[in-house]
Amino acid sequence: MRTSNRLSAKGAATLGPGKYADGAGLWLVKEETARGKWVLRVTVHGRRREMGLGAFPAVSLAEARKHADAARAKVRAGLDPIKERQRERREASRNLHLLKDVALDAFESRKAELKGDGKAGRWFSPLERHILPKLGKVPIADIDQVDIRDCLAPIWHAKAATAEKALGRLSICLKHAAALGLQVDLQAPEKARALLGRSRHRVENIPAMPWKDVPAFYASLSNGTVAHMALRLLILTGVRSSPLRFLHESQIDGDVWTIPAEAMKGRRDATADFRVPLVPEALAVIEAAQAHARDGFLFPSVRKGVISDATMARLMERREMDARPHGFRSSLRDWLAEAAGAPHEVAETMLGHVVGGSVERAYRHTDFLEQRRALLARWAQHVTGQSGRVVELVRA
Repeated sequence: MRTSNRLSAKGAATLGPGKYADGAGLWLVKEETARGKWVLRVTVHGRRREMGLGAFPAVSLAEARKHADAARAKVRAGLDPIKERQRERREASRNLHLLKDVALDAFESRKAELKGDGKAGRWFSPLERHILPKLGKVPIADIDQVDIRDCLAPIWHAKAATAEKALGRLSICLKHAAALGLQVDLQAPEKARALLGRSRHRVENIPAMPWKDVPAFYASLSNGTVAHMALRLLILTGVRSSPLRFLHESQIDGDVWTIPAEAMKGRRDATADFRVPLVPEALAVIEAAQAHARDGFLFPSVRKGVISDATMARLMERREMDARPHGFRSSLRDWLAEAAGAPHEVAETMLGHVVGGSVERAYRHTDFLEQRRALLARWAQHVTGQSGRVVELVRA
């Protein structure tokens, strides 16, 4: 009888329950006529091992022989074919957990916490632009501090803020991978920071106009264009440019403008809707802007959507001014401290800042609306060149 290739494909299909040798350690174990399994018996390092090669008839006789030949070759090379197969499966499994896949999964799990469900892309963009092009196809378990250093070194000093964001997002991805049960080095980002060294980049604040110079600039915004009116309302209210640019008529109720929570800066759960008191000067600007409104938005762009932040900034650039639109929040804050003597919590609330710890906020049920209205009325008098005494505010 032949010592190998004893079975035939046709004969294997008709065999009943039992164990049948094909030779050279390959066996067909039949549980019943219609199905069974292939088993290879090998001796590795003096130990007898049995290695499954798949179910019959899903794995044909020819395939079983091919798998058996590959396993015997590993034995001849001094390797354990069972352990080698396990290692190969682990490698294949790791390739299903590339950084790009984990990053997308981490992003999806956090969308509900992000402003506008993360649609603006600000959370994911540092990863997408500076991490994933180089490390996206690397198994996350393989990423170490040297990989991270080499990835961020080109922007570590030139674009420090962006590099910090990218490093922070990567750290979140590693923690997400660990929660999924993957073996990762959670300390790799901090080790990379040590390798990168302290950034030479100096953080510069957005240039702000001194509050005493604001009236002259406000008076120059007089041609009734969308950009001029937007800047006027930005100055009068102290809000950020994004909610102002997306101001919709439905957000205004009488002399109160309510900015939805998701339109405020930061996480969706960081604050509730924010009420902005509208003094007569602000209401007059809004009434004038309604003549330009499109689809309910008071400050539309020329073609579609609303004006961009750059529209207002370019206006100031063309006048060769150092200050920028966002800087008017600083102008207002300085005026509140230097000229109005406003209580800290009221002044900070005017800028939409979260004041106090979570316990303090839980017990404070006021947003200082009327106190802020009085201060903004005084601010409007200042920016329009009117005079008046400083309003004394009582802490709520």
